[in-house]
Amino acid sequence: MWWRMKRRRVGYLTAEYPLVSHTFIAREVAALRRLGVDVSTFSVRRTPEEKLLSAADRRAAGETFAILPVATGRLLGAHLRAAVTHPRRYVQTLARALSLSSGGVRAGVWQYFYFVEAIVLWDECRRRNITHLHAHFANVASAVTLLLAHFAADDGVTWSFTMHGPTEFDDVSRFALAEKIRSAAFVACISDYCRAQMMRLVEPSQWDKLTIVRCGLDAEHLTAVPPSPAEPGRPLRVLTIGRLVPDKGQMLLLRAVAQLRDAGVAVTLTLIGDGPDRAALERATRRLNLEACVEFTGSLGQSDVAERFQSADVFCLPSFAEGLPVVLMEAMARGLPVIATRIAGVAELVEDGVSGALVPAARVDELVTALRRLADEPDLRPQWGAAGRARVARDYDVNQSARVLARLVSGADEDDARPAPEARELQAVAP
Repeated sequence: MWWRMKRRRVGYLTAEYPLVSHTFIAREVAALRRLGVDVSTFSVRRTPEEKLLSAADRRAAGETFAILPVATGRLLGAHLRAAVTHPRRYVQTLARALSLSSGGVRAGVWQYFYFVEAIVLWDECRRRNITHLHAHFANVASAVTLLLAHFAADDGVTWSFTMHGPTEFDDVSRFALAEKIRSAAFVACISDYCRAQMMRLVEPSQWDKLTIVRCGLDAEHLTAVPPSPAEPGRPLRVLTIGRLVPDKGQMLLLRAVAQLRDAGVAVTLTLIGDGPDRAALERATRRLNLEACVEFTGSLGQSDVAERFQSADVFCLPSFAEGLPVVLMEAMARGLPVIATRIAGVAELVEDGVSGALVPAARVDELVTALRRLADEPDLRPQWGAAGRARVARDYDVNQSARVLARLVSGADEDDARPAPEARELQAVAP
């Protein structure tokens, strides 16, 4: 092995795993296992059967320990063992949980639930001799993991989490981001933008913990066959994928499609995904008389999504808020030109005018202009698509990200785990 790994058993925790929107986590776990890291997967809630859309999802669900629902006997047994074997730690961890409440009875009750779940997970990790927990997202998963690590710190258990955003940045107190950074062994930030937002929250002595670990794709995506070339007279086929929620800006995209149609541009739009905004989007489709050119597919499995990528001409993500969307990487890796909004870390992935178009958020006129350009200049599509594939293959390979994570979660030697040059430079000039 290219680093002297201290063999550790590692647990990966998310709020719900597996999910079709979290396939990047499954890729990351698989890449870590290929490197020899012993990874067990955990989920706060068991994924409902109807959300397991592929054989891979069902296999992952079968090997994942879900905290909830939990049998009464198991719940009481875990807490009894914790309270009897480490009574002081047990009380201190409950106090720690309540201290992290953002205020109010409801928030305090939720923190108590996190404590209850943390002890159940501790009991399972104890059985498996897991000594490091890594959580994805700064939500319930990281809250539970923080408390588990607090309870088991004297036993050498450490924890870390991957920070995605942007939701958590809207209410840093509610998500206790500063406290989580200080408690964690390290924080994997998916973009420079994400890292910068985390640096704002803590003192410079904590900055070295904030490491760039980009979400990545595997060889299956990086060697995918690009979409077919444009055919004269065919409508511009636009694809968007994501939860149907206001943050994703799909309503804006419907208006852009309507304006293109009214201007005589032949266009179709496919929306993959589901969510609370679906009914409103379908009503808007009817109001704009777009039924003939707009398709709602609902959630699809990975093989069906791959087919939709193959038949599209352009991928569009008009979001108002994002972290760094993995689905945008997937579109680029498959050779699609992309149109996205210039927000958060998106500009770190998409180079405007080279691999796609970046437009200001909430500007339907700019969205129309970008889509019309790709409709009018079909030769531009393969150029942007090829540049996007090269960009993703160079900087967003999951195996590169897994090597960084493997050093961090497995307790690499100090020289191998030293912070990135930019981190050391920032620390050097900090007051």
